[in-house]
Amino acid sequence: MYRINPLGLLVETESEVEVDETTGLIRRWPSRPYPVGPRTLAAVLDQPIKNFPERTALIDHERQWTFAELDRCVDQAASALTSLGVGPGDRVAWSLPNCAELPIGFLASQRLGAIWLGVNTNLAAPEKTHLLNDSEPTLWVATNELAAPVVASLDTAGPSVIDVSEYNDAVSTADPADAPSPRIDPHAPAAIAYTSGTTGTPKGAVHSQHNLLWPGLITLGTHPPEPTDRQGTPLAHTILNMLILGVVSAWTRGTTGVVLHRGDPEGFCAQVARHRLTRTTLVPAQIHDLLHDDSVDPTDLASLESILVGGAATPADTRRAFAEKFNIRALMGYGLSEAPTGIVRETIDEPVDDSATGYALELLEVVIVDDADRELPVDEPGEVCLRPAGTGPWAGCWTPTLGYWRRPDATRELLRGSILHTGDIGALDRNGRLTVSGRRSDLILRGGANVSPSEVEKVLLDHAGVVDAVVYGIADERLGERVAAAIVVAGSQPDLAELRGHLTRHLARYKVPDQIHVLDRLPRNSMGKVQKSELRALAEPLCD
Repeated sequence: MYRINPLGLLVETESEVEVDETTGLIRRWPSRPYPVGPRTLAAVLDQPIKNFPERTALIDHERQWTFAELDRCVDQAASALTSLGVGPGDRVAWSLPNCAELPIGFLASQRLGAIWLGVNTNLAAPEKTHLLNDSEPTLWVATNELAAPVVASLDTAGPSVIDVSEYNDAVSTADPADAPSPRIDPHAPAAIAYTSGTTGTPKGAVHSQHNLLWPGLITLGTHPPEPTDRQGTPLAHTILNMLILGVVSAWTRGTTGVVLHRGDPEGFCAQVARHRLTRTTLVPAQIHDLLHDDSVDPTDLASLESILVGGAATPADTRRAFAEKFNIRALMGYGLSEAPTGIVRETIDEPVDDSATGYALELLEVVIVDDADRELPVDEPGEVCLRPAGTGPWAGCWTPTLGYWRRPDATRELLRGSILHTGDIGALDRNGRLTVSGRRSDLILRGGANVSPSEVEKVLLDHAGVVDAVVYGIADERLGERVAAAIVVAGSQPDLAELRGHLTRHLARYKVPDQIHVLDRLPRNSMGKVQKSELRALAEPLCD
């Protein structure tokens, strides 16, 4: 734990975090205010409205809002949400394709002191049901098509469900003057990001307004904003990290946020050219596709000045070829939902290679610890952990997740010793450059999305014909990894098409194994652990 002593210096104490047994969250993580910008997301538009109210703040297809217009629209949305029963501390769930309603609704929830939750549209109905039953939102804004397969499975005290068209009607008729203005605690719960883990059941990492501000604020010094800056990502805005790294970070910088709707090469390039996008965040599969699509003209991306890539490793040769083709280097980063996003990045002045991940951002420190949580020296591998920076203008400012929603034991394990434990294996060199050498638990990183093997294994074993199963990742040039499974079945050869149908009904498409191998038995060692290295030798060539 860190505190500020009477001399104004940041010092370390030995105390553990205090966890609330009901919410599963830490009571408070001590921190300093940031050296720049607002203290809350609720106030993120204050300076732009004061300094340039007529600057374009948001673009979504043909719809555009200035900062003054956006401010009024956010108040309308807050007024409408209040009329729909949402108050401070209530969860509001959203399940929509990328659209302006998501960032506007997000900011409205922050002004109300409510807690925003994105429910990815790609999730299967049982996955959506788990997120909604676990978080117990007051309201769920979705399309009727997405909500229909889920509603019957929700707990009896489930959320009010409203179609997005009805929600928009409520917003359009709401009076912005009726929007409440509660006192906002920057360290109170503000949003939930569900993340897969070793248990196979997604856990809700809860974040405060304070720690959702820094991804935008940290760029003010490294990349000072220009009036012509336009920022957006084609990745799903129901993923909290993507919403923050796209439109919300643009607003934090006082620049224009653009809602992007297509991530395929043709669609993405058309949007970049049309909106003169300058900053974006992509996953490795999109870098691969842009590089290898012959129809893409390098001039299509000429306006881009910054491309961040995360979610999985991208081969150095691919990154070099991308830089040569498009005359811009895509910078790799490392992060996790609990941080809440990328916290280590490459620097543009070092050569591209496969050996390292990069350097910690200015507001935090990476520390490598052994199994007893003792700090290790340089070049010695151990668990990658994170803590606030101890020196400089950002000292003591960073805070990680508040913990896992209603899982106090998991929160204590994650934040034991008052540092954030990533579970990844890595080492720091003498210059502070991080190399990550091992995966957090056994998670498969498929095209930037986390896939929990145990979650997929559970669905496989729920099938009557499967008696044993193991799920693992196999290397893939485009996606980083793909999902593969090996199964043992009862009786004769199973109907794999029927088995895939079973998987698709219960899992998001990206979690369904690309390869399923039927074996007489799974290879296990003397301790009974499956030897996944032997199974990876079964991998077959794949192409999209």
